[in-house]
Amino acid sequence: MKVLGVLATLVTLIMTFGSRGVLAEPLKVGEAAPDFNLPDQNGKNHKLSDYHGKWLALYFYIKDNTPGCTKQACKFRDDIHQLRNLGAEVIGVSVDDSASHANFAKKYDLPFPLLADSKGETAKRYDSIWSLIGLAKRNTYLIDPEGRIAKIYLSASASRNSVEIIEDLKRMKDSQLHVKD
Repeated sequence: MKVLGVLATLVTLIMTFGSRGVLAEPLKVGEAAPDFNLPDQNGKNHKLSDYHGKWLALYFYIKDNTPGCTKQACKFRDDIHQLRNLGAEVIGVSVDDSASHANFAKKYDLPFPLLADSKGETAKRYDSIWSLIGLAKRNTYLIDPEGRIAKIYLSASASRNSVEIIEDLKRMKDSQLHVKD
């Protein structure tokens, strides 16, 4: 019984304080996306500002080579041409190191960067880390060309995330065209 009480308390604390450890306001659509500077699977560093002028699908995932994360990465791979035709780039982020990302990217022929957030600091800034276990949550942030959060996909579907982003990009671009008319 005592164990259940401790677990209930831990769950309550996590729900109250969030994964950032304080009474944190979650990120909101329209806010500036938090900056990052992380190495990819080839050791090249990527910053948010590198993608200024482009849409960016920044997706956080739990771990390389796990079933759901592999499905999600392969769906982004399969849809990369549609995403790029809509002016979007894709970046995956997990707490795995660059060597693990290199093996994962090679094994599945992934044509986009996988960033090594080994300390989970970027995931924490994006409210996308399970603090107690130190793994990223499956959240995705669609960032507009000005660096603002355009859409947030919490607990993103591994099989539908890329398709949802494509649909949302088309809708957003269509609404921008109507605004210009």
